[in-house]
This record gives sequence, C-alpha cells and structure tokens, in this order.
Amino acid sequence: MKRLTKGQKREIAGVAAKKDEDIDLAEMPEVIDWSGAEVGKFYCPRKRPVTMRLDADVVEWLKSYGPGSQTKANLLLRHAMSSTLASKVNDKRRRA
Repeated sequence: MKRLTKGQKREIAGVAAKKDEDIDLAEMPEVIDWSGAEVGKFYCPRKRPVTMRLDADVVEWLKSYGPGSQTKANLLLRHAMSSTLASKVNDKRRRA
C-alpha cells in the first residue's frame, strides 16, 4: 500500500477532528436498501510470507498464465481448502 502524502494526512486529520453533526452528508444519502449488497466482496485475509518448494513443472504452469502466479497458487489452494472443509461438514451431517 502506498504511503499517504502530507496533504492527505492533513485532510484526514481535519475530517477526524470534526464532530459527526458538522459533516455534510447531503451528497451521500443513507443506504436503506441493502438487497443488492455482496457479503464478503472486499474480504482480504492477512497474507503471510512463506517459502515453498514446488515441482518445476507446476511453477512453469502457474507462470504460463502471466503475472500473478503466486495469487493463482493462493486461489487454487483456497479452492482446495474450501472443498475439503465443505466435504468434512457434509460427512458430519450424514453421520448425524
């Protein structure tokens, strides 16, 4: 993430110093209808740097899709994790 400039910091401090009733929300009406909202759309879990040893052909395959091979690997692992967790939940339900 880029660092804030001095001007941006000054502007944020100015807004933070205002009382709620002094902030003009005329151009930002309150949202009343949340039916089109997407839950978790902006969810971004914390990242942790790790070192993994992968087979060369797997790395080449990931890189063959262009930039973002680590992101692609993360998405594939997340999908595998979600599938595994979902199957465990289904197994528990069948046994109950």
